[in-house]
Amino acid sequence: MVEMEGTVERISYHNEENCFTVVRVSIKENNDIVTAVGYFPSLEVGEVLKLRGNWVMHKDYGYQLKVEYYETVMPAGIKDIENYLASGVIRGIGPVTAKKIVEKFGERSLEVLGESPDELLELEGIGEKRKEMIAESFREQQETRAIMLFLQQYGIGPGVAVKVYKKYREKSIEVLKENPYRLADEVYGIGFKTADKIALKMGMAENSTERLSSGLKYTLLNAAEDGHVFLPKQELIHKAKDLLEIEDESLLEQSLRALAEKEDVVIEKTWGREEIYLAGFYLSEKAVARRLFLLAVMGDKPLKISAEHIDRIEKKCSIKLAKRQREALEAAASSGVLVITGGPGTGKTTTVKSLIEFFQGQKLKVALAAPTGRAAKRMAEATGQEAKTIHRLLEYKAYEEGSMAFGKNQDEPLDEDVIIVDETSMVDIILMHHLLSALKPGARLILVGDKDQLPSVGPGSVLREVIASGKVPVVVLDEIFRQARESMIVVNAHRINQGFFPYLNVKGKDFFFEQVIPPEEILNTVLALVKTRLPGYAGLDPMEDIQVITPMKKGIVGVMNLNEKLQQLLNPPDTGKKEWRFRSLTFREGDRVMQIKNNYDKEVFNGDLGRIIKIDEEGRVLVAFTEPGQDREVVYQAQDLEELSLAYALSVHKSQGNEFSAVVMPITTQHYVMLQRNLLYTAITRAKKLLVLVGTKQALSIAIHNNRALMRYSRLADRVVEEFKGARLV
Repeated sequence: MVEMEGTVERISYHNEENCFTVVRVSIKENNDIVTAVGYFPSLEVGEVLKLRGNWVMHKDYGYQLKVEYYETVMPAGIKDIENYLASGVIRGIGPVTAKKIVEKFGERSLEVLGESPDELLELEGIGEKRKEMIAESFREQQETRAIMLFLQQYGIGPGVAVKVYKKYREKSIEVLKENPYRLADEVYGIGFKTADKIALKMGMAENSTERLSSGLKYTLLNAAEDGHVFLPKQELIHKAKDLLEIEDESLLEQSLRALAEKEDVVIEKTWGREEIYLAGFYLSEKAVARRLFLLAVMGDKPLKISAEHIDRIEKKCSIKLAKRQREALEAAASSGVLVITGGPGTGKTTTVKSLIEFFQGQKLKVALAAPTGRAAKRMAEATGQEAKTIHRLLEYKAYEEGSMAFGKNQDEPLDEDVIIVDETSMVDIILMHHLLSALKPGARLILVGDKDQLPSVGPGSVLREVIASGKVPVVVLDEIFRQARESMIVVNAHRINQGFFPYLNVKGKDFFFEQVIPPEEILNTVLALVKTRLPGYAGLDPMEDIQVITPMKKGIVGVMNLNEKLQQLLNPPDTGKKEWRFRSLTFREGDRVMQIKNNYDKEVFNGDLGRIIKIDEEGRVLVAFTEPGQDREVVYQAQDLEELSLAYALSVHKSQGNEFSAVVMPITTQHYVMLQRNLLYTAITRAKKLLVLVGTKQALSIAIHNNRALMRYSRLADRVVEEFKGARLV
């Protein structure tokens, strides 16, 4: 085994899931650049590492150091200090400022930051406010030094140490020694696997109650990411056994009972089996069912709607309502809760406009909402009325721990009499709970959406289950309007939804299929379509109008590779464009980006799309987001960039709630596991004017005939039925 010390020059690859990293390191002894590979939970360019490992020969990349152990050390030499300061690990210092500091103070630089930060005021560009930011950040770095050293014994880097320090401050090491699994429960951004790695290396027994309990909760959270609200007990035990690598099921049973006694989980017996919920999910599912029942039976008295009302609405909105649309109006007038569902071209937007006109004519206040900023913007443009995201409607508030609360809730309900929610298929059980909790008694709720699209990214299938309960009035808009029938996108979306093969390449229409078999050629065809062919054919702007959507994250035509290739093609490096490398990604001015996790402090949410408009010398990235009535510019510090991804290509799930002028989608049997009818249907309905599928008819056929939507464990429909059956009003 060899040992060496060096400075991180470049992070060539970093896997977010398992933390496997390929890093280029400048060796202190001889300045040689070597490639090191290993599992680094947190790493920044400029950090100085002590590495221990073995040399291995990679068939493509030559000799690499396979790292078995590493620790971070504070830099000592001038070059190392500059690299460290330039890495973005200290707020307010980037490459330019780092160079100024080192040129001025040399090897005293870190001493100045820690002991006499007022000396920084001698440097041009650093005023009192920025000096305080730098000093505070460096103090945090120093205060977390003991925690870093403690954690690095167990292979955990400084990024985790900072999060631990912010949560527990001077008690951090005490908490870690007592029960490291508290990190997984209490520190935002640290999961079970990181906590488990620390705990096992600290000597905690593999069968300890703390470990087994944390593993069970992690398994339930992991299931929630797949859309499940609960897990059957035997499935939970089986998955936890694999995760924890423990054979004795009785130990897991004991830990599960202990969690239930602490009310961290709820165990419910249904039809002879036990179902295990995280307590918050159980509360949300029960509350949604209860509140839907109360809204349905306690709504204000039915409103009268006559033929004269409908005539007036048609004249005011310049529309002619179809039979189903009239039914929707009548149902909305007489119901506390109503679902309106239908595919593209069936008049959902027209129906919403007529509902707004009717309710406002009755002197009722109407609020429009949608799950995402893009969906809310479309709703506002289509209706001519203000529409907000659900979060903004409920006046969300951030907590320091990274969670949220809402200003509008049961105690401070919304003032509106009617709430109309579009794209309801995207709303998960937790957000629906918050929304229903904020409706005042007697308010009307109208849920609009397409039940055949993919369900929400979060847990539950709320729209489908509300419909499946059979207890809430549902109007299905099933007539494709004449104008919409002119679009092959609309016609083929309905054909695919019914299990029929689409009409391909109809002359003068908007739905095209290009048969390409080798994945490499599919990739090249997609790139050519975006860069030259579609702009030339339809006058589309590659950056503004065309969106690539793909079923998978990985592979040659997966999200990750497509984003890399499209960035090179559409926004290549240029001396006039600043860029910043974060782990394996390069962010560049002009890039299309997506927020990939909720950030309640910045008021941006998972799925929000934006554009990088500026990157400064300190690694701060300025992103412009557009929302109804509010164009926002959000600043990301270098360490915040884990919340962004490139958005030249999106997964189908991430594209929900958005519409694009043109969509290009690769479809190949390499994506076999994701070839499902509702996924294909959802992707196609993202296109407004033009759709091009690139791949094989075999893959297209597989997707159309695979109507086995992945089952989600949820009991909302049963609970709604139970509420109505019990008719409990108190």
